[in-house]
Amino acid sequence: MRDTLRVQLWPLPTLCVTLAVVAGVGLPRLDGRIRHDMPPWLADYLFGGSADAARSVLGAIAGSLVTVTALTFSLTVVTLQLASSQFSPRLLRTFSADRYVQTTLALFLATFTYALTVLRTVRTGEDGRTGFVPQVSVSVAFLLTLASVFALVLFLSHLAREIRIETMMSSVHSAADRTLHRLLAKRQDTTAEDPPAALPDPPANALTLTAGASGFLTSVDEEALVKAAVEADALVLIDRLPGSSLIAGTPMGAAWPRTEEPLSPAARTHLVEAVSEAVRTGPERTDLQDVAFGLRQLTDIAAKALSPGINDPTTAVHALSHSAALLCELARRDLGPRLLRDDDEQVRAVLRRPDLRDLLDLAVSQPLRYGAAEPAVLTRIAMLLRELSWCSAPDQHPPITAALARLRSTIDTQNFQASEHMRLTELIALVDEALAGRWTHGRSR
Repeated sequence: MRDTLRVQLWPLPTLCVTLAVVAGVGLPRLDGRIRHDMPPWLADYLFGGSADAARSVLGAIAGSLVTVTALTFSLTVVTLQLASSQFSPRLLRTFSADRYVQTTLALFLATFTYALTVLRTVRTGEDGRTGFVPQVSVSVAFLLTLASVFALVLFLSHLAREIRIETMMSSVHSAADRTLHRLLAKRQDTTAEDPPAALPDPPANALTLTAGASGFLTSVDEEALVKAAVEADALVLIDRLPGSSLIAGTPMGAAWPRTEEPLSPAARTHLVEAVSEAVRTGPERTDLQDVAFGLRQLTDIAAKALSPGINDPTTAVHALSHSAALLCELARRDLGPRLLRDDDEQVRAVLRRPDLRDLLDLAVSQPLRYGAAEPAVLTRIAMLLRELSWCSAPDQHPPITAALARLRSTIDTQNFQASEHMRLTELIALVDEALAGRWTHGRSR
């Protein structure tokens, strides 16, 4: 729920509008109590006009803030449309989660609401009623208006910066980096006697676990999953990756008893229902438990930049640079299956996570396919493989070797100039050296 609210534009403005209504009702009452006891030096700094002047000021504030809020919404919508069509629809979460945009909209709407609420308390003294001008309340409205003016200027500056593609890619990179640091532990050195964890093979009579709802796998309630496994005295395997698409009623994992005794019909039914509730789906991918989501966004940017309608290989090269940095950091992390243990440190559930092969294929395959005729893109892919070879352990080299073979095959099928072909061949040789633990200086760019 926190992740859902974080990427919505309405929660913070709604909260601020509510507070503005409360302040618009409460401050005039405070005005009425302290107006006769107010020190002269304080009154000199407050609004000193008549009731008509107060109404004019509050009406002008309310009217101008409506216009400014409409402008802000329009600019935000245009920015979202640009990010979706020009770069990737999956970047919309980055914009909608922008606290600066949410705060600016909240301030504008709160100022508008506050001015209207205070306006209703101003009385001119006609028809025998006692005149009333809430000096403190009108002064607060004036201060909120000044803050809104400054916020508008800063918002325009912020928006001009945020729509730049380099800023977008940096934001995606930062979010992905936070996700992998939150979810993945540092990689431990493994030996033949202590191999990394692997997905268990379910027995032939394993209970098939099916998805309860269609959508993208956004998260797994690990505590609920372990509890269900302990109650059934079973081992649960979820073999679908975070971010993958689930279809209701189709298999997403398996469960089997930890002892020789089979699961009773009641235990099987309860286990299926509990696991279905623990595995949560949503209408879109999120970075809640999906370490590959950032790479997916960067690859989308690279693929869109290489489309014939945009034809921007420089952007694709920059996106591959961010992907290379993420892959190098991921190679230093534990990418094996996540083992969930009970209070007795017994493994009760196993969650599949992407390995280096999955991540490297995600980052390289589409740019290699769509940029096959662009030497700059192939050059950056070769450098990515070289950098990843240097940062990875020997047991992680097979997927890099496979990607290098695909790159070599792609280069051989293209009709490049002799100098371009020679340059790419040299880079491939540098990747081989990096795989062997050698880095030759002065031969890369």
